[in-house]
Amino acid sequence: MKATYKRSWAEPYKIKMVELLKMSTKPQRLKAIREAGYNTFLLRSDDVYIDLLTDSGTSAMSDRQWAGLMLGDEAYAGSKNYYHLEAAVQQYYGYKYLIPTHQGRGAENILSKILIKPGDVVPGNMYFTTTRLHQELAGGTFADIIIDEAHDPLNEHPFKGNVDLNKLDAIVQKYGAEKIPYVSIATNVNMAGGQPISMQNLKELHAYTRKHGIRVIHDMTRVVENAYFIQKREDGYEKKSIREIVKEICSCTDGATMSAKKDALVNIGGFMATNEWEVFEEARNLVVVYEGLHTYGGLAGRDMEAIAIGIAESVDDHHQHARVGQVEYLGHTMESYGIPIVKPIGGHGVFVDARAFLPHLSQDEFPAQTLAAELYIDSGVRTMERGIVSAGRDAQGRNYYPKLELVRFTIPRRVYTQAHMDVIAESTAAVYARRKRIKGLKMVYEPKYLRFFQARFERL
Repeated sequence: MKATYKRSWAEPYKIKMVELLKMSTKPQRLKAIREAGYNTFLLRSDDVYIDLLTDSGTSAMSDRQWAGLMLGDEAYAGSKNYYHLEAAVQQYYGYKYLIPTHQGRGAENILSKILIKPGDVVPGNMYFTTTRLHQELAGGTFADIIIDEAHDPLNEHPFKGNVDLNKLDAIVQKYGAEKIPYVSIATNVNMAGGQPISMQNLKELHAYTRKHGIRVIHDMTRVVENAYFIQKREDGYEKKSIREIVKEICSCTDGATMSAKKDALVNIGGFMATNEWEVFEEARNLVVVYEGLHTYGGLAGRDMEAIAIGIAESVDDHHQHARVGQVEYLGHTMESYGIPIVKPIGGHGVFVDARAFLPHLSQDEFPAQTLAAELYIDSGVRTMERGIVSAGRDAQGRNYYPKLELVRFTIPRRVYTQAHMDVIAESTAAVYARRKRIKGLKMVYEPKYLRFFQARFERL
């Protein structure tokens, strides 16, 4: 029988400039993590070797984007870069109206203030930290309507970001459509492990919400990665370009919030988009209060130019194949070491199941926070917790206990090599080999909001 081989792939770019990294010793890392209260968010970046804390604002811009910075029109009003960005949003995403913001949470704040009233219920396909907080601060309550498979790390459902329409209908029947300002839909659900929603599910959701007069608002920060998974996994889309799929996804929604720091390949920036003139009119009034004039929204002209160029680059099929391919390479390498990860492998990172990794630690001993600290001590690789610490507390002050207790290995776009992926996997394997000797943490400082950013811990 003739042997068959899977052809290797390579990044669709070459390296033009490098940033030197600081190499540290284990005693130095132990000192650094203690001073950071065992919270990887509180580490200084100078003390980090490979930084997988987030893919937000950490990607490498292209030569075209850097050149675009020199085209910044820094006029206070009517910057030409705003109109370039507006045209890119209309061309690639299909939304009519644009409000630029300093980043995604600026868009979430404005949208929540416009659409949510006290007592409203906002269904969504799993919460995200800042999104839910803005909804709650506006007087709303988040309701999870993601399919049950999303809460099982080992379930290999290809679209674990899908909405359970029966869950949504139960909420509509209980509260009435008038109490639901919108359904919040994330493409590539972060907290589920970077899991996509299918086009079929989106279309079914769109039909349901049209019938009941409810908006669909799109958290589109990783929409291009979601389009990649639709192209690879969903019947009828294998011959469509990612660019075409992205626009079709957006056509099933009424508006969006966007952190351009992810898919759009920039270091700062975001926007709110809508197809409704009345919502746009209110948003461009509020953006002046919270961000800046409606034609810059807290951004320099040069940043808007870089976003516009990054949007076009992000929908390139070759770029996205390499981007997700690197994440999959890391995930499969971890699997070869027996490390428990969320399946299928996500789009923006590999999510390690901390409960399965450290089964002797209760959730109140913060297994994901513990594991992130141990990984840093081992090799200087910085990851982040996505479990009970990130979940926070309810209105009565009680801890949320999410079913998923994960450590996120988030891969910045166009930054690291395959050799870095091997170092990351080998470090995780080394920690896994001594996992039974690892002790948990106790929280000794907790801020009021979004505690995972600034909470401090001590070893038990």
